[in-house]
Amino acid sequence: MSERARTDLESRREVGLFRYALVRDAADPGLSGRERGRLVRAVCERVHVGPDGRLVRVARGTLDQWIRAYRHGGFEALVPQPRVVPLRTPAGMLELAFQLKRERPERTAAQVREIMLATAGDGGHVPGLRTLQTHFARQGLNVRADGRAPGKVYGRFEAEVRNQLWTGDGLHGPKLAGSQSRRAVLLAFIDDHSRLLVGWRWGTGEDVFRLEAALRSGLMSRGIPEAILVDRGSAFVSHQLLRACAVLGVRLIHASPRAATTKGKIERFWKTVRDQFLVEINDGIELQELNRLFSAWLEVVYHRRVHSETKATPLARFDAAGAPKLPTPALLREAFLWAEERTVTKTATVSLHGNQYEVDPALVGRKIELVFDPFDLTRIEVRYQHRPFGSATPLQIGRHTHPQARREMPPPATGTGIDYLKLLADKRDAELGGHRIDYASLTNNDGDGDGDGDGDGDGDGDGEGEGEGEGEGEGEGEDRDTNQQQEDDE
Repeated sequence: MSERARTDLESRREVGLFRYALVRDAADPGLSGRERGRLVRAVCERVHVGPDGRLVRVARGTLDQWIRAYRHGGFEALVPQPRVVPLRTPAGMLELAFQLKRERPERTAAQVREIMLATAGDGGHVPGLRTLQTHFARQGLNVRADGRAPGKVYGRFEAEVRNQLWTGDGLHGPKLAGSQSRRAVLLAFIDDHSRLLVGWRWGTGEDVFRLEAALRSGLMSRGIPEAILVDRGSAFVSHQLLRACAVLGVRLIHASPRAATTKGKIERFWKTVRDQFLVEINDGIELQELNRLFSAWLEVVYHRRVHSETKATPLARFDAAGAPKLPTPALLREAFLWAEERTVTKTATVSLHGNQYEVDPALVGRKIELVFDPFDLTRIEVRYQHRPFGSATPLQIGRHTHPQARREMPPPATGTGIDYLKLLADKRDAELGGHRIDYASLTNNDGDGDGDGDGDGDGDGDGEGEGEGEGEGEGEGEDRDTNQQQEDDE
């Protein structure tokens, strides 16, 4: 099975699972007609998150059709069948086109069509240019004469209104202060129409937490976009971001690999950041200070400067349509909760990252959804088939936060100014009476043990010993005898 066919099968099975979740209860043969009608009406009144993340409503007739299909064919009857479109182009004309292309690989689809028009005459049916290009691609004939695939041609695109498309990406910045010396990373989203930076955050890593923080700030101040375009980095393909977009009704689009031009506007903004902001920043800056300086540059310079492409300032172009509609706090909270699936054990318990919780006994053996704040694993909401089933009761809590939940790198500790080793050195000098030990002199042994090399044992190196007498006892013996003789004469 080819990769395309496998992806198509998985997509159709996701649709089948969505249909099954809606009709399972109503398809129970033990229900009466009145009970089944009440369940079906309740399902029709609610808004559901479809397989593609969009909010959808299901009509009563559609639900009845799914219920009948499930009763007759089971789950497989709910899986949509692949579309089979019969070829409208004669097989002979397609084969002729393939032969012309193989004869000279450098021929373009347009050239092949011109040749076919010249040979077909007035009554012949020649397929269109786009049809030929499609069939050449399926046959692997869309290559140049040297074997290379034709290069892509990128057109210019701009969203028609604000919040129609946001583009997100990350930029590595300067090294932060501290012993770890980690580089700061800027995660940001730019509005395609106005070029306004709607949400951003400097952090210590490019993970889902910093990404959600940047997206949350944009949603709180600039409203909800229709679509978000990101690359295929680990944070941008996370299940948490997909769930947040599904709750908010935002279409999440992933750019093709190695196609930086798809995100051309934010890539051009990164160049502006490097040339005008990062050039003024040195390594060793505090993370809080970096966010403060970037906010000042963004609001004072970038948002108020006329853009060379739009001929208007980003802020004025974004505000031209008036104040945007902001999401409610309850919707934002629901969007940024995390969810994981678990199967309930026979003892009506589930495990989540080493913690044990008790749930409703009616859920034994069923796969449920645990919804929680990654920074607080003591409060878990239980949902089954998108319906709330109360809260899980903690039985054993060994971890209070999600393993991936890491706070920002703490700032380095403020110095006390205390030099412990210098204090010890000063204390030792005081004990020695201000005289330092001359370790070099200890190697000169003169036999008297004082180490001065004069042999008199007084340690002064003059060769004369100390005399005894009145006074301080620091004079030389010869001087004391002279003074004593003078006193006797008097």
